[in-house]
Amino acid sequence: MDLTVVAYVIYLVVSIGLTIWVARTLSRNGRVFLADVLHGNEKLADAVNHLLVVGFYLVNLGFVALYLSGDDTIGDTRGVFEALSTKLGVVLLVLGVMHLGNVYVLSRIRRRGVLEREQVPPVAPQGWVAPTTGA
Repeated sequence: MDLTVVAYVIYLVVSIGLTIWVARTLSRNGRVFLADVLHGNEKLADAVNHLLVVGFYLVNLGFVALYLSGDDTIGDTRGVFEALSTKLGVVLLVLGVMHLGNVYVLSRIRRRGVLEREQVPPVAPQGWVAPTTGA
């Protein structure tokens, strides 16, 4: 079997596995933020969370697929490790950037929700009082 094909298979298995692991971690922990932002609306939080995970998969797996091809033919075991380290390193960096981007967006959404809740009076107004004239 050609060593280039071996490198491609290892690259795909590891990259897809890492993408799934990061997506599940984001989904599990991001749901808490979304439920808080959406004032406890669990169904809406689940729906938004699912949409974010699908987008994460599409972007990352698309990148993995595009980055699969290589220009060089791998001739020895050292070449396999060098090609894998380069490809997996770039994929890990992209996953890290996507993860930090998701965390940043979720924290901004949560911060906005907390600020909106602080601006709402805790008790609704009970009535209206006419201004008095200083007589």
